[in-house]
Formats: sequence, structure tokens, C-alpha cells
Amino acid sequence: MAARPWGWRLLGLFWAVVLVLLLGGGVVLVALGPPPVEEGVVTESPPDTMTPEPPPEAAPEPPPPPLPPVAAPPAPPPRLAFARPAPAAAGRIPVAIIAGGLGMSAEVTAQAIQSLPVAVGLAFSPYATEPGPLLQQARLRGFETLLALPLEPTGFPLNDPGPRALLTGLSRAENAQRLEWLLRRHGGHVGVVGALGPLRGERFAALPDQFEAMQRQVEAAGFLYIDPRPGQPAPRLVWGRSVDVVLDAPSTRAEIELRLTQLERAARERGSAMGYLGEATPVAVERVSAWAAAIAARGLVLVPPSALMLPPRPEN
Repeated sequence: MAARPWGWRLLGLFWAVVLVLLLGGGVVLVALGPPPVEEGVVTESPPDTMTPEPPPEAAPEPPPPPLPPVAAPPAPPPRLAFARPAPAAAGRIPVAIIAGGLGMSAEVTAQAIQSLPVAVGLAFSPYATEPGPLLQQARLRGFETLLALPLEPTGFPLNDPGPRALLTGLSRAENAQRLEWLLRRHGGHVGVVGALGPLRGERFAALPDQFEAMQRQVEAAGFLYIDPRPGQPAPRLVWGRSVDVVLDAPSTRAEIELRLTQLERAARERGSAMGYLGEATPVAVERVSAWAAAIAARGLVLVPPSALMLPPRPEN
């Protein structure tokens, strides 16, 4: 019975050694770290079922359709872009003449282009159906060309200036639309004259608001304005001039010669003068051509209409 205590002691010592060995092995494993992963072997971690999948990418929005091109308004021609140089005055008094009624008759227009001095301005009707070849012929010879503006004349409607005329009975907006059509009719003109042949727009020009609105539109488009009414002041809102003498009222040889004499007198009295020929008839073309050939000896010189333009008058 005395050996029993030693047996229990040995058994306790055995288990203490086992426990120490186990603890020592754990410490060694911790110190060595995890076992090395063999090269080429990929370890996969189990999917995290708690992580939400990213939403699918939205399809990119298509680019907006391109805007349609906006047509820029045509730029007005530079001032006097289509003017021809004036001859040297050499101390002589300048005189200008505008011949109207052109473009409707190809024969009459061609005769005027071939016979008149190139310093004469040629006013073409906006109602001419095919003015292109005639305008080209005139410009190749060196003429300045103008657009004839149909304005309501004295005696309207018996004296009818045509379907696109500017009328006193129309609103300013409607007259502005008509004028825009007229100014775009054919290009290359240095200016406009407020007459269609012998119809000189007296009734329209007598309305200040309509007449001034027309001048502003002509100025904005880059044109000169010739007022065909003798004795009127120069246009107030646009570069231009009024004529001094109507040469063919009436259109007879004797009257045309008398009016040309009056034009010379006006030029000497005022330092310059401008005449208007409503219809370039054969007799009128012949008389003006003969007169122009002889004026140098009398101290005058024929110049293009643009050479006699005056600036707009300042407002009071």
C-alpha cells in the first residue's frame, strides 16, 4: 500500500511532459508560418456570397443629332464695290447721267450699251426676265449699273409700277418684304434709283415714314440711292443724291436738247449736276451721246453717278 503514491506521481509527470511537447510544437509551427504554396498552383477563395454583384453597365446614350446648318445672311456689298473710277476732272465741272428703262427689251438695251458713253449709269428693271447677258455686257464695257425701284407714282393706279411696287396703302412690313425681293433681284449694282422708267415714285416718297424706312433698308444693303425728283434735297439716311434735271419729259429731240442745256447750266451754278433719262429710246441715246462728245470743249466732264454721291445728312 506504500507504493501507490509514487505511481500517481509518475502518471502526472508523464502527462505534464506530453503537454509541454504539444505546446512547444505549436510554438514552432507559429514561428515557421504557413506552408509554402507550390509554384503554378492557384488557390481560390470561396466566393463571398454576401458581396452584391455590380449592376450591369448602362448602354451609352447616342450622341445628339447634328444641328442643321444655318445659312448666314448674305453680306451687303462694300460701299462702292461696283463703282467705276471717275475720269480726271482737270478743272472741268462734273456731270452725271442715269439712263433708265433698260432690261425689258433686249434690242433697246443692247443699243444703249453699245452707243452710250461708258460714264452713263444704266438702270435695269427688276422685272427683266433674263437680264444676265445684258448686265454682263454692260459691265464688260465699263458701265455702272443700278436697280430701278418701282415706287407708287403720281396717277396711281392708272400709272402702274408693277406687282412688286412699294405702295402707300401697304404696311411698312409688307413694303419691306417687297423691297428685300427687289434688292436681291440681280447683283452687281452700285445703287438704286427710285424710278421705274418714267414713273418716279412721287406719291410714295411723299410719306416720310415709309420713305425713310426704305432708305434705311437700302443703306443696310450697301446701296446708293438716287432720288429721281428734281429739286429734292439729298437723301437723309443713305448715301445718294437727287437728280437736277429729267432729260426726257417729254421725250422729243428738241426737248432732250433743251434739257441737256439746262443740265449744263445747273452744273455751272452748283458745281456739279445729275440728269435722269427715263427711257433710253434711240433718239434719246443719240442726243445724249452727241452731247457728251462735245462737253469737254465747254469745260464739263461726264462722270459715273457714284462720283457725285453725298453722305447721309446729320439729323438736327
